[in-house]
Amino acid sequence: MQTINTLIESVKNEVIQWRRHIHQYPDLTFNEQITANYIYEQLSKLNGLTLSRPTPTSVVAHLQGALPGKTIALRADTDALPINEDSGESFSSKNPGIMHACGHDAHTAMLLGAAKVLTQVQSQLKGNVVFIFQPAEEVPPGGAKELVEKGVLDGVDMIFGLHVFPTIETGKVSLKYGVFSASSDNFDITIKGVGGHGSMPQACVDPIAIGAEVVTALQHIVARNLAPLNAPVLTVATFQAGDSYNVIPMTAHLAGTLRTHNKSVRTKVPQLMERIIAGITQAHGASYEFKWTQGYTIGNNAEPACDIAKEVIHNVVGEENLIISQAPMFGSEDFSSYQEVVPGCFLFIGSGNQEKGATVGLHNAKFVLDEDVLEIGVKMHVGFIQHILMS
Repeated sequence: MQTINTLIESVKNEVIQWRRHIHQYPDLTFNEQITANYIYEQLSKLNGLTLSRPTPTSVVAHLQGALPGKTIALRADTDALPINEDSGESFSSKNPGIMHACGHDAHTAMLLGAAKVLTQVQSQLKGNVVFIFQPAEEVPPGGAKELVEKGVLDGVDMIFGLHVFPTIETGKVSLKYGVFSASSDNFDITIKGVGGHGSMPQACVDPIAIGAEVVTALQHIVARNLAPLNAPVLTVATFQAGDSYNVIPMTAHLAGTLRTHNKSVRTKVPQLMERIIAGITQAHGASYEFKWTQGYTIGNNAEPACDIAKEVIHNVVGEENLIISQAPMFGSEDFSSYQEVVPGCFLFIGSGNQEKGATVGLHNAKFVLDEDVLEIGVKMHVGFIQHILMS
């Protein structure tokens, strides 16, 4: 144990350097070539790893232990967001309009640190480790699904993932047994009316008025068509129509998202939506197009993996700093694609620190990370492997 703690201590500064470098040179989703090349370069310096590039923007490293045993996967995501950074950090993004505002730079650095530590104890491993550096977490269909299709989980027995969270104090870790995140699907509705002069609405079929009625009626799905305990979040986030003061447009476009923790609700809602849209448009003499785009599935932490994670949390930060979450979030995570194939656990590690100004939420231009979380992340990753492959 002391040997591993010493190894983790020895990589602390390097992990910070990795994180800051990646933060300065962020890549958008589906364009993580530069980040992937940097990760590959750092991993190439380590002994004992077999490296592969399942896709041009991903990196997977295999570490084979000295003795046979289980194969455990550890995952980090690598993509940034289309945000112009306003954090004030000395190592702020050098790429205008792109920022690591969700901590993926930290996730990547923590996993690099774990890889460096674990390659130095390869002779003690009773099994194998797969390090997955995954692109495209932010935008469906997501990078996880593609990597699963490429076979990165072939032979894997269990998978773990971490996510920094600024609303949780640094030093604390949140664990949720079972469903922890919602599915995420998007929809587009085009209402086709008859345009005309704004002074003669009687001669038109106004898609704006019809669209407003659709928006209101869709909320009855949540309020009146589904059991309260299964209620999803159904949000119309875009309503676009017309560009003139006195012209009723031909069409109106509505778009939004559905989030739910229930598979049957996920299937039922688009059917209910189309029934409502069809009824309202027909009643007003209009027509419509309805497009449903399926995104990430429901995230579900497996109990055996959670039990292991719980023990690791106790060892790393202490039982008093474990938060057992009672309610799943309505945010989505494409880590769920891995969990459809093998048992896994996804954890949230606190990165909030009032004194350091690390209090702004994720996906915010002013997001700041308390870098003390990096060492905790490395310890967690290494802890999973210690518990399963070194006990």
